[in-house]
Amino acid sequence: MSQESSPPTTKDVPPKVLHRAIGASAIGNAVEWFDYGVYAYLTTHIAASLFPEGSNGVFYTLVGFAISFLIRPIGGMFWGPLGDKIGRKRVLAMTIILMASSTLVVGLIPSWETIGIWAPIMLYACRMLQGFSAGGEYSGAATFMAEYAPDKKRGFYGSFLEVGTLVGFTMGNLIALLLVNTLDADSMESWGWRLPFFVAAPLGLIGMYLRSRMEDTPVFRELEQKEATKEQVSGVFKDLLTRYTRSILTLFGLVIALNVVNYTLLSYMPTYLQTTLDMEESDALLVPLFGQIAMLVTLPFFGILSDRIGRRPMWMGSCAALVVAVIPMYLLIGTSLTGAIIGFAVLGMLYAPQLATISATFPAMFPTIVRFAGVAIGYNVATSLFGGTASAVNEAIIGATGNNLVPAFYMLGACLIGIVSAYFLIETKGLSLRGTEVPGTPESIEEQKQLATQTP
Repeated sequence: MSQESSPPTTKDVPPKVLHRAIGASAIGNAVEWFDYGVYAYLTTHIAASLFPEGSNGVFYTLVGFAISFLIRPIGGMFWGPLGDKIGRKRVLAMTIILMASSTLVVGLIPSWETIGIWAPIMLYACRMLQGFSAGGEYSGAATFMAEYAPDKKRGFYGSFLEVGTLVGFTMGNLIALLLVNTLDADSMESWGWRLPFFVAAPLGLIGMYLRSRMEDTPVFRELEQKEATKEQVSGVFKDLLTRYTRSILTLFGLVIALNVVNYTLLSYMPTYLQTTLDMEESDALLVPLFGQIAMLVTLPFFGILSDRIGRRPMWMGSCAALVVAVIPMYLLIGTSLTGAIIGFAVLGMLYAPQLATISATFPAMFPTIVRFAGVAIGYNVATSLFGGTASAVNEAIIGATGNNLVPAFYMLGACLIGIVSAYFLIETKGLSLRGTEVPGTPESIEEQKQLATQTP
């Protein structure tokens, strides 16, 4: 391979290009999680507007939240192989527009009083489209960021994808809190809850603009120049189930831990505080705010730590700490507003090491040729079954049992699965993502030596 035809390695990427890549990845995540945050925080108002009175609208609105996740594996199966075939950049440009558009339309849905049953039908349809696009957005952004980041700083740069997550979530929280404290109940139910969904449109356009100006990742372009993408992608589903079984199963277990905690803690908490603990809405929206800001600020530091000690210790330590702390902290959450703020913040900080290292951990579990597909399919199947359904499952079990600690038990069980899965995780701290073998394996190490001799 000649010097003129060789794409740059991640070590050669200029800082300005790297920073644009980080921003282009993170903004899509911010749009996605802004939507999920607003939807979660305004659940009771969406239910009052789009479902008939006395119909347990909160539960059915949470079902709409879950539906978007149940459709995500289909999105992952579509976008993942496509991203490995035509490139990460093209897919990410399409997913962010679909996601922003579906979020915008939610705010335009007429009320139940206006169009009857068509209101929830339109809501579910929008959530399905959002889930379909998110099936490629998150995994694509994580892959894009991981493949651009320098090998020795992948944890640090990758953490900014989750900074985007919490920026979007916190924006949704702040806007919801502002609206609840400004508007009366009738105004919130008729039109106030719709306003945050309109913000998605300009955010999506900014994200598409940033992504359209980027080249695809150096790692993908290197493989593309070898004309290895189109031929190998055709058998991706068979390969993932046969050649990469360990990677898929390990990813699946880690995602169960990650997203049961994520959606139970970040998404369901305001609804839990209102419907189960009878907390005032403004207080329930205030509880997650301080913890999310603390997590947002510390994520890059956890990313740096993972570059030093590895991803595996971060995951095992976080899951083990949550197993110990989750029940005491949920008991504290049930005592008072102050107790709820402290309990949430403690759980959030214990969870942050997982969140900070997603982009450094998951894409490194697969070789370049199936990386997008492997992360998209494995991540989204586990998320749809255990993460996106967490709010509805918790609400239903609490209603059936009357036990306020159901979310704590759910999170504890998921973290035990995470500990077992982290035991089988191959450490990839500081390793290159180039090549056709799973990073960290003996085959990959040998391949890296060969690639090093070919790189001018």
